[in-house]
Amino acid sequence: MSIDESLIRIFEYALQQEETGKSFFQNSLQRMGWGAAVSAFKHLIKEEEHHIHFIEGILSNLKEGRLVDLRNEEDVLLKPTNYFDERAKSEFLQQCLESSMVPEVTIFNTAWLIEKDLSEFYQTMANQAQGKAKEALQMLCNWEKQHEKFFREYHDKFHDIYSKMPWGG
Repeated sequence: MSIDESLIRIFEYALQQEETGKSFFQNSLQRMGWGAAVSAFKHLIKEEEHHIHFIEGILSNLKEGRLVDLRNEEDVLLKPTNYFDERAKSEFLQQCLESSMVPEVTIFNTAWLIEKDLSEFYQTMANQAQGKAKEALQMLCNWEKQHEKFFREYHDKFHDIYSKMPWGG
């Protein structure tokens, strides 16, 4: 298999995973019960769409025998966001406890695992690639690490809260 064929397969897999992530976020919206969580997921869907567009451009170039081109990366870059402000974070955690919002806890934990897996994949592939392909994969890795960081914070907080709850009668 040539280097170009390998890169095509890597980016096709990446595209599939980004589409799966977007689909997960879209399907999760129906299960969300809290406005700020819905808003955060809508923003994440938009970011996933930008990742998809970025990867589709790379694949188009590779399939036409051209090199990875990052000249249009500004078209897909979004300003980093915290998704929730500090007040919304606190309210979300409180509502999860008071309302037993287990579906949202599960959604956030699953989202963290998805983003973690994808950022690790991109990092592994970036470590093996060269040139603009390496740069593109590292960019994707960094974008996914931001998502992973967002969900990891809630994963850790939920874990901490639930592990300290008094059990028994």
